[in-house]
Amino acid sequence: MKLTDIIRHRSVDIDAPLRSSGLTIEPNIPICQTDLPLDWYQDEFRPYAEEYLALPDRTAQTVVPWMDRYVVPALDHFGDSIMLLAHFYMGGEIVSVVEHYGGAIADSYQLALQAVRHPEKSIFVESAVHFMAETITLLAHPHQQVYITNPKSGCTMETLAKEAMVAPVFDQLIDRYGDDLVVICYMNTSGRVKAMAGITGGAVCTSANAPVILRWAKEQNKKVFFIPDRHLGENTAATVGISPHDQFVWPPGWEGARTSIDQLSNQDKLRLDSSQLILWGSYCSVHTVFTVAHIHFWRSQGYEVHVHPECTREVVSLADGHGSTNYLWRVVQDAKPGAKIAIATEGHFVRNAAKLGRKLGVDVRNLADVPGPAGSVGCGCATMSRNDPPHLVGMLDLLRQGRPPAKNLVLAGDMVDESSGARERLDLQSRTEIATYARRALEKMIDLTEASRG
Repeated sequence: MKLTDIIRHRSVDIDAPLRSSGLTIEPNIPICQTDLPLDWYQDEFRPYAEEYLALPDRTAQTVVPWMDRYVVPALDHFGDSIMLLAHFYMGGEIVSVVEHYGGAIADSYQLALQAVRHPEKSIFVESAVHFMAETITLLAHPHQQVYITNPKSGCTMETLAKEAMVAPVFDQLIDRYGDDLVVICYMNTSGRVKAMAGITGGAVCTSANAPVILRWAKEQNKKVFFIPDRHLGENTAATVGISPHDQFVWPPGWEGARTSIDQLSNQDKLRLDSSQLILWGSYCSVHTVFTVAHIHFWRSQGYEVHVHPECTREVVSLADGHGSTNYLWRVVQDAKPGAKIAIATEGHFVRNAAKLGRKLGVDVRNLADVPGPAGSVGCGCATMSRNDPPHLVGMLDLLRQGRPPAKNLVLAGDMVDESSGARERLDLQSRTEIATYARRALEKMIDLTEASRG
């Protein structure tokens, strides 16, 4: 099935944009979390933001009592029917306060399963990025609703792999390879892109289970289209025994959308046809900051190096270990007192890991935090950092009042412009179609992952 067959009958509802953030999402733009300007908030959230920005400081002694005024009545109102969620990568204060109020912190795989595993919950409020909230929605029971605290919270990798960018390439590959093509879709994608995996009988993957999923696809003797991340794909390919000679990197973003197989050189066409793995070329702007020079520095200081598989192949191959956020957190948790560990991943995560390390007598550093021009601030994900206390407070209080903003309710197939905040919502038929195929790919991932745990 081609995507043009699905897209042809679509109708969409495009709502009015939020005030422009003024922040352009570009690769390799490291921006650390700070207080957001007042005009970056939705109108419904501005009163809460005004109060927050007027607080004298950002200490727990000041922020938590202010949050209590709104959060505690909301949680009392909903009781056991509501669940707060956040990803490890959110800013430290959000991770701390979500846990403080009884919420759950997890990686993307565990977050995706929360609605499935908690049918008694009817409302999920997620302080994370849009694709994570949508994934929960795709797997949710009919009585469950998912709200995101800031719909403009996105992922730089995902912005280079939008449906409109990938769809023309997907259709070309289907035309050329037919049923011999299977799509593996990284969790860091929209439901519309995840549906491509479902259409081909493929699966979604995360950084934790990517080797399991890619090994399964390899055993099907299929040509794999991996959407995205280029570096995760290359690192996972090395794990399952797919050589670089059997890989073909397709350009990301709009360049990729405009690239035609017919326009490729004869040599590139031969490489494409002979490849086992076609990699959509987008990447994480945070994880590509880390370099081999950073590893050499920390090794010279006696540190072990552990990195996320979204880092480049040369960084991952030189590290002492690599894995998902759960893996990296366990490395710190399980370390012996006196251990010295340098971690390459999102900056907020490393700062939280360093706090844990201090309690355990373990020295944790950000791999990019080296002296001289080769170093960087090792900051967090700019778009994930758009979730802050006023967004959480406002979302919960407005839910309690029975007037949550429609823009914050996440439905299958929603697309949000991370700059303007404009949301494109599909008609019911198209939404159902996307949800069916995307859920199929997610369920395949779950089946394969759980089976691998034996």
